[in-house]
Amino acid sequence: MGSGNNSNALIIVTAVFFGISLVAVCLRCFVRLRIVHAFGCDDALIVTAMVFNVGFATCTFLSASSGTGKTPEYLATRPDDVRRGFLFWWLGQIIYIITVTIARLSIAITLLRLTVERIHKWILYGVMALSTAVGIVFLFFAIFQCQPVSYYWNRLWMEGHCLDMNSLLGVVYMYSAVAAACDFTMGLLPVALIWRLQMDNRTKLAVAGILGIGCIASAAVIVRIPFLSSAKSPDFLHATTQISICSNVEACLGITAGSLATVRPIIRMWSRMASSIPSQHSLIASHPIASKRRGTVDSREDATSYSTYASHTAPSQWPQSPNSMA
Repeated sequence: MGSGNNSNALIIVTAVFFGISLVAVCLRCFVRLRIVHAFGCDDALIVTAMVFNVGFATCTFLSASSGTGKTPEYLATRPDDVRRGFLFWWLGQIIYIITVTIARLSIAITLLRLTVERIHKWILYGVMALSTAVGIVFLFFAIFQCQPVSYYWNRLWMEGHCLDMNSLLGVVYMYSAVAAACDFTMGLLPVALIWRLQMDNRTKLAVAGILGIGCIASAAVIVRIPFLSSAKSPDFLHATTQISICSNVEACLGITAGSLATVRPIIRMWSRMASSIPSQHSLIASHPIASKRRGTVDSREDATSYSTYASHTAPSQWPQSPNSMA
């Protein structure tokens, strides 16, 4: 980005990707509650991640409206905006770590439903353990990087000190590398899980593609890495706008990927409903009088057919392995 005010770009990008993730989670909840009738642990985790993502987006909006993305010239005469900008940045990074860690756990548990090979299970367990452990370490550093803690946002008014930025960046680089590796692993593992199932290649590619969109979240992690060094800038709030944007995109894409992996039943339902409309129109055109007499009956039959379709599609959300979870 340029040297101007970047706060508007931060707000717009965050709002767009937050909206996408919210829609994806709502679709997932509809599928799991109304079609599949099986709201599991992974669903609860992704909803929890979305709740924290609401807090993360809120902190981003408040930070951007205060100081993040603002030019040094703008902030020079507004110390209160600087304080609020640092405060909401600090809160936002804490909520971000919790959000993406929970989202990865949800995606891993979802993939465990398809896992047959023991090696694949151990890979997913390893991803869950590694992601959680690194997330806890990063969370600890994020909270206590300054002593006292409030010095992070009150540095203009009180005495204190923070960790050396090079040391803190080392932790951030380590976290980013582990996060990208975990996302790529969960994005590519579905190819191995799906390829041995009994289905045509076209279906395999479609299912593996849906399950593998977790790779998209890792792209935001990788894109963010070159911008991490900007945290050393004396104009921290302005220079780190790109870091904030990439972090919001990563969190939202992770939640979106985890949610879209479960919405195949609703896609099939919409496809079936869309394909039935032309045939219904043809029937009405051929028997206009009968269709008028059967108006009330047809509406009842539509409701019955929807219920029957949902009951048949529920167990076929994904091709189930012998020991997959319900």
